[in-house]
Amino acid sequence: MSSIHITARCPIRTTLELVGGKWKLLILFQLFNGPLRLTGLKKSIPDISEKMLIQELKTLADSELVSRKNFGEVPPRVEYTLTEKGKAAMPLIEAMRDFALRYERKME
Repeated sequence: MSSIHITARCPIRTTLELVGGKWKLLILFQLFNGPLRLTGLKKSIPDISEKMLIQELKTLADSELVSRKNFGEVPPRVEYTLTEKGKAAMPLIEAMRDFALRYERKME
């Protein structure tokens, strides 16, 4: 493995800024199978508050990992979709899942 020089813009910091935290990777994972509305996301991640979900979706949209489509209807209908940049996080999510499964097996 090559060494990484830790700077303000090193790859690890950039990754953590984009997808770090308790919820972002879970949101990206839920959107991997297709677009969802806010209620669908809330149902698939029951522990997250609506306020936090909206805040994280805005951050992910600002980072261009998720796109937000407003249909301009009444009542409002908004749909969230994973962008190509967001899809690029799936190997990271899979690696984290595999790490956790290996870790849990060793703990048994």
